[in-house]
Amino acid sequence: MTTEDPQSNEIGQETQSTEMWQRYFMRISYDGTNYHGWQRQLNGHSVQEEIESALRKLLRQQRVVTVGCGRTDAGVHARDFFLHFNAEHRIENLDDIFFKLNMMLPRDIGLYRIWEVDNLAHARFDAIERSYEYHIHQQRDPFVERFSNFYPWPLDLDKMNEAAAMLLEYHDFAAFCKTGGGQKTTLCDVRRAIWEKHDYKWVFHITADRFLRNMVRAVVGTLIDVGRGKLNTEEFQKIIETGKRKMAGESVAARGLHLTRIVYPDMEKIRR
Repeated sequence: MTTEDPQSNEIGQETQSTEMWQRYFMRISYDGTNYHGWQRQLNGHSVQEEIESALRKLLRQQRVVTVGCGRTDAGVHARDFFLHFNAEHRIENLDDIFFKLNMMLPRDIGLYRIWEVDNLAHARFDAIERSYEYHIHQQRDPFVERFSNFYPWPLDLDKMNEAAAMLLEYHDFAAFCKTGGGQKTTLCDVRRAIWEKHDYKWVFHITADRFLRNMVRAVVGTLIDVGRGKLNTEEFQKIIETGKRKMAGESVAARGLHLTRIVYPDMEKIRR
């Protein structure tokens, strides 16, 4: 998952005269199980592809380019996701478009809202905070398998939270960045990082201004190593400070990761 890399064709979209088109925001969610992530792929099925295809048919435009608030990797889910697109002409009946889009989109993509915004509003660059959750379960449960990672081994919650709290003390997270991710910077402002346990279900909450590619899954994998006693908190701290990906734990499975919240400076305006 990443929210940093510019999306293809985005620059061309921004340089059009604002008198030629009208911009719209959409708020959606999706089950990422059957997709190779949010972004269009040359050899993979994406959420972006589904939405752009439906918009082209409804708006009768030859080309529609959507820009998401970020990217999610293959198999990652989004419970709160924003995107924008430009229509060649102002849409007169948004309620009609909303209804038809929800009928056209696959059942694993849900549209919550579509609304007109200023032509300079930007789903990605205007976002100031993102939140993710990672879910694991320690008892077999067929009703959570698509959205949670089965992990039956004993874990030390206190040690995991002691290590997680250290994330708030640092800003460079190169140790948890996928090699070759093309990041211009590995600096992030992590504002929350905590594990919660509910019976046999565990949830890791993390919030930051931005995330690096594969960062949350690598952090979770390393914290689980702490919980199992493979690493102590001092060793976890050293991993952060060295900035070497090979020292951190393995990335956990994508199915347990959920993008849960995107924050904009004026949330009332964005979410209306």
